[in-house]
Amino acid sequence: MTIIICQNCGARLQFDEEKASSRSVSLRCPKCNNAVSATTSSPASEQSALSASPSTEHPRYDRPTAQAFQLTTEKTRQDAGSPDAEAALRTLLGMLNNGNTANAQSARNKRNILVCTTESHREPIARKLSEDGYQVYIAEDTRQAVETMRANQMEIVLLDPQFDHAEQGALFVVREINILRPPHRRRVFFVLLSPSLRTLDAHAAFLNNSNAVVNIQDLHDLPRILEVALREFNELYRELNGALQLSAL
Repeated sequence: MTIIICQNCGARLQFDEEKASSRSVSLRCPKCNNAVSATTSSPASEQSALSASPSTEHPRYDRPTAQAFQLTTEKTRQDAGSPDAEAALRTLLGMLNNGNTANAQSARNKRNILVCTTESHREPIARKLSEDGYQVYIAEDTRQAVETMRANQMEIVLLDPQFDHAEQGALFVVREINILRPPHRRRVFFVLLSPSLRTLDAHAAFLNNSNAVVNIQDLHDLPRILEVALREFNELYRELNGALQLSAL
């Protein structure tokens, strides 16, 4: 089964190559009634996720990459509008502009994690991981997820199968993971959320081409789960990373 993109409205059509009598078939888009030409060699099955996805041209996407999550406390939110808060913000910006090397080094040492989940889970997950020292990026849609994976060095990708369900976001994130060359794939720790699979079930992770599985019911303990999973992953590749002079994730 191959995905064909309607050039008129961006809708996805499923095309069964095995049932095609020739290499060129014309389909009718059920959304806009436009005639769509399909061939048995679809770009959606051969190229990367972003080039095959209508998300590259869809007008609802106005930010190309995911936004870094900024951890704020309840007191910070309450004081945000006060004059003292404004003065403190100017002071902080001045410190950053002058080059606080200690903070910069600390930021560089943080693990980058891309969170691709439904809206209800985004902030709780991002807040918990930020408090545990991760640099969190939140993808709101398919394009932000794929662009961020390409533009930044994401060490961890956390995916909910229901992410951007209308645009089949999980499908394209998984495809972007799968097209990575082995040396690059080994530098990405892919975590799949699941409402039914058991947390850290190695067999389930293998069947889903992921490095770890986390049950949604265990999200409250996500930092500790990631710590255990990453420790095992780094131990597995310890000698190879040493030979290649690569740091652990």
